[in-house]
Formats: sequence, structure tokens, C-alpha cells
Amino acid sequence: MPSALAIFAHPDDIEFVAAGTLLLLKKEGWDIHYMNLCSGNGGSVQMNAEDTAAKRLEEGKEAAKILGATFYPPICHDLELNYTPELLRKVAAVVRESQASIVLTHSPQDYMEDHMFASRLAVSAAFMHGIPNLASDPPRDAYFHDVAVYHAMPHGLRDPLRKRIRAGQYVNTTKVHAQKRKALAAHESQKHWLDVSQGMDSYLITMDEMSLAVGMLSEHFTHAEGWRRHLHLGFSSAETDPLKEALGSDCLISVDYEKWLEE
Repeated sequence: MPSALAIFAHPDDIEFVAAGTLLLLKKEGWDIHYMNLCSGNGGSVQMNAEDTAAKRLEEGKEAAKILGATFYPPICHDLELNYTPELLRKVAAVVRESQASIVLTHSPQDYMEDHMFASRLAVSAAFMHGIPNLASDPPRDAYFHDVAVYHAMPHGLRDPLRKRIRAGQYVNTTKVHAQKRKALAAHESQKHWLDVSQGMDSYLITMDEMSLAVGMLSEHFTHAEGWRRHLHLGFSSAETDPLKEALGSDCLISVDYEKWLEE
């Protein structure tokens, strides 16, 4: 059974931008895996940090259960995520344990540092999948089949300097949107936090609007998630697109993006 691994920063990040793609892969017979690198301890103005982390851990487990994904616990607290050898070895262990052929992660350019560090760690950990001389923590055997890394769209669909980001391919999440929304709703502690801290009104409505916006950009789908495929060098023996191969007509390649890459 092929497997896909989502590596994101905080509890609920996967549900906002990647859960639909995971659900579609699962429907195609893939084993799916779910990891938030940060505990989410900063995400409350009602609970202290310790209670918030405990609450968000349980919510993350419930969301992974709704998605039918294998859950991996966080490895650090919010805003303590950095590109360090210690954290890289921990992420590499999860990549090797999952035996992932697809790694989904944040955009390299996003509105906050945790997202960008999560992206860097995911990319390097995926690169390490077939390098046995680079140890993981805990130790896990390297594996040698190809890996493809895909980057999600950033929050707001823009980089930190406000430049619009284009998707290279769009995944049609319309038929799994209700289940994706149910998984996001499992993060119930986030409603008040996001209302207060980021003016998101209802996080469920915000996710719906983001999903519809990406669907409009695709010009084909009602709800969609957008992805950019990482360069294959060092990850696979040849250029490959297993997401497109697995999802077929539910994965639309952006012709404009491909032309832009060649310019």
C-alpha cells in the first residue's frame, strides 16, 4: 500500500489546506499519515499553555481519527520550531516510519515562521529518506523508493511580502469537503482563539471560503486545494508526479503555471 504523509506546523493546519487531498488519496487505497510539529500551546486566551497543549493534542488525535490517518505527536511548542539537527532527526524518523511516497507540507513562503520552518524540516527529512548514514531519532531504517514533496498554498494565497502565489496543480476536494470540515471542527478550542487573534469570525467559515477561493482559481472545481511540486532532484530517480497519477481527473495541472516555469 503506498503512503502519504502530511507534515505541518500546528493542530488544524492540515485540515485547512491538506485534509481533502489526504482523504482522496485514502479513497484510492493509500495509507495516510498525519503530523503536527508544534503542540499548539500558544493557541488560547482562555487556558494556560499546558492545558492548551493537552487540549489541542486530543483534538488533533480526534481529527486524525476522522480522516482515518495515523497520528504522530508534536515535537516542540509553538514558535520554538527551528531548523535544527535535533528536530530534523525526529521528523526524519516519522518520514521513514511512514515509508511515504508523497510528503505534503506548508508553502516555503507563508505568513509565519513555524509554517516555513515546518516546510524546511519536511523537505530535508524527505531528502534523508534514503540516506542510511544520517541517523533519525528514534532510529528508523532508510528506504529507497521515490518520494515527491508537495507544498500547500500559503495562508491568504500570498507570500509574506504580499505577492500572490500560484498553484501548480489543483485537487478537487468537493466530494470530501464535508468530511474535511468535520475534521477541522474537531479542533473546537480554535474557534474562540482565531476569532480573537486573527479575526477569522468562524474558522469553519474561513476554511470554506479559502477552499472556494482555490476552487475558483482552478476554474474547474467548486472546492479545491492547491499544490506546488518540489523539484525531484535528490528525492526520486526521475521527475514524477504521484499525486496526479493517483487522483487522475481530480488533480488538474495548471497549464499557465507550467508555462510560467519555463519562462
